[in-house]
Amino acid sequence: MGERRSAWVLALPGLLLLAGVVGFPLLYALFLSLTGYTFLRPSYALQGLARYREALADPYFLNALGLTALYLLLTVGLTLALGLLLAVLLHQNLPLRGFHYFAVSLPMLIAPVGVGLIWKMILHPELGILAYLLGGVDFFGEARYALFSLALVDVWQQVSFAALVLLAGLRSLPREPLEAAYVDGATPWQAFWRVTFPLLRPVLLALLVLQTLTEVRTYDLVYVLTRGGPGSATDLVSYYIYRKAFLGLDLSGASAMGYLLLLLSLALVALYYRLLTRG
Repeated sequence: MGERRSAWVLALPGLLLLAGVVGFPLLYALFLSLTGYTFLRPSYALQGLARYREALADPYFLNALGLTALYLLLTVGLTLALGLLLAVLLHQNLPLRGFHYFAVSLPMLIAPVGVGLIWKMILHPELGILAYLLGGVDFFGEARYALFSLALVDVWQQVSFAALVLLAGLRSLPREPLEAAYVDGATPWQAFWRVTFPLLRPVLLALLVLQTLTEVRTYDLVYVLTRGGPGSATDLVSYYIYRKAFLGLDLSGASAMGYLLLLLSLALVALYYRLLTRG
């Protein structure tokens, strides 16, 4: 009992700091979402759930949610698939293994703003080398290309983290089931699909949760590369909430949208948790 009390005493300062840094902004945003507070009319008069109803009736917010859902499918799906492929390749006895680890890890070490600036120059319709090779395609200036181009830039950076996490998962798997599969005559593909992949499932689902929460908050790449354009083709929900708060000066409406996004994210995490714990 004394050890438990001592542990709480030692952890209490950190817990209080965490509660202040994380808890206070969340509670303040929740309070603002129940008021009509704007920067032009800073009034804390309570309005109940009116701002939530306005958010759900806002066609631009609903469009941003739809774009974010498509963006999640593109980025999370490609990141997991390419990350698994890279992890399997790095798991082999390749020559110059240290160089391969460095090359795979490099995009993860660059700040998202730096990634955006790098790819903005590479894909620039007049100055970019890739756009030049492809005939002057305006990747971020045409609505049909903009969201997919943004997703590919995001995947380029995020796949490093996914590959390293999955590689760690592969290295931690027991060898006995795989060796037994080969003894029974399984091909490398059969052994991977029927033995390695099921054993790797908890790592994949945990990574799925992390990547989903990362991608749903995508803001910096949108700000650097497209500013939500052309039109509203890349107006993801995080960037739309930013515009609502600091360009539209509607802090309470942005807070309500932020909490709706938080609830949707928690619902996705709960779904993933059920998948993770099933069986």
